[in-house]
Amino acid sequence: MFSENLFTNHSPIENNAPLADQLRPKNLEDFFGQQSILNENSLLRSAILNDKISNFIFSGPPGVGKTTLIEIISFNTRSKLIKLNAVLSSVKELRNEIANAKERLINSKRKTILFIDEVHRFTSVQQDALLPSIENGTITFIGATTENPFFAVNKALVSRSRIFTLLPLAENDLKKVIQKVTTHYSKQKDSKKVYLTQEAISHLIKFSGGDARTLINALEMAIETTAENDAKEININLSIAEDAIQKKNIVYDKNGQNHYDIISAFIKSIRGSDPDATLFWLANMLEAGEDYNFIFRRLLISASEDIGVADPNAIVVVQSCCDAFDRVGFPEGLYFLTQASLYLAISPKSNSTKSIFKAIETIKSINTFEVPCHLKNNSNSYSNPHNYPGNWVAQEYLPKSVRGLKIWESNNSGWEKIKYDELLRKKEN
Repeated sequence: MFSENLFTNHSPIENNAPLADQLRPKNLEDFFGQQSILNENSLLRSAILNDKISNFIFSGPPGVGKTTLIEIISFNTRSKLIKLNAVLSSVKELRNEIANAKERLINSKRKTILFIDEVHRFTSVQQDALLPSIENGTITFIGATTENPFFAVNKALVSRSRIFTLLPLAENDLKKVIQKVTTHYSKQKDSKKVYLTQEAISHLIKFSGGDARTLINALEMAIETTAENDAKEININLSIAEDAIQKKNIVYDKNGQNHYDIISAFIKSIRGSDPDATLFWLANMLEAGEDYNFIFRRLLISASEDIGVADPNAIVVVQSCCDAFDRVGFPEGLYFLTQASLYLAISPKSNSTKSIFKAIETIKSINTFEVPCHLKNNSNSYSNPHNYPGNWVAQEYLPKSVRGLKIWESNNSGWEKIKYDELLRKKEN
């Protein structure tokens, strides 16, 4: 991931930069992760190496390589690369850069790549200001965002860009990052021999959350604040790793149960409608120091997987409790975590949302099918249910080849049962 030539010829400012910035790679050979979009045959890799960059939006969580890819593009392109931050840049500054790009293209035939970091923070006016210059080729636009661009970015801007989604780094990639950091310290003028225990490595990887920057920053802190031993070695153990990344190692009970077993028991207690067991396993996780976000993620899944349309409000309640926890924090936030857990435990249950997998398997097994004529666009034979009593009319909606297919199986529980019975009565009449 990190090119060796990054370790020399640094300016004073670069030498004072965080280690994550000092070790930022300049070429794809040194870049870790994102093989789904950067494999040998990928469009993005070919575009970077052949200087054929078009309008891109890089989407993904922090520390996965969005800005690093911009640096690599800058290193490999003949175009002028201008970087703006959506939080700090004004419309006037944006228009000035676009005017400069136009002048540059006319006078020297040199193209301009305009990179907007945190593009989702651009106002609609700022985003709209980009469109004409993208349309006429004055600039090549690249944006980076931690949000879903289909919701957070101007639709017109999204439609003119290719979206590349970057994922959290995998364990093997994070191990390479750790190795690169220790190698970096060994090559300095005041070299340091750094060793990490396996427990420390596992802990740093687990709690970095696939974020290379978080991992490097934590490891830098650990190395810089740990004294050398008599052998001039820096040994990073689990305790130091915990302190550096500010996350304690989760320890459940003396029988060696881990958080996967505990969360499994928690969710199965919810599924089994046992509020007492639900609270028991929740308390176990809280006492062990389990990540609250991890628990809420599992509750959100359960709200749809185990309760589903038996109580459509379940997922609303869990999401509201999650948002309230983020606003209030610990320890009062435990009320929201408890409320979400109890709500799911005592709600009616249905797993009919799993019907989608049956539908997917059905699609895979069908060679060809045709949309019924009355369902096609601008059809004259379609019967609009809104024109009939009860907003319902007997009409076939499946292709002829699978007519009569049953995919959704109601669990006859709660709100789902009420609606299912209503459907049966409509069909009987």
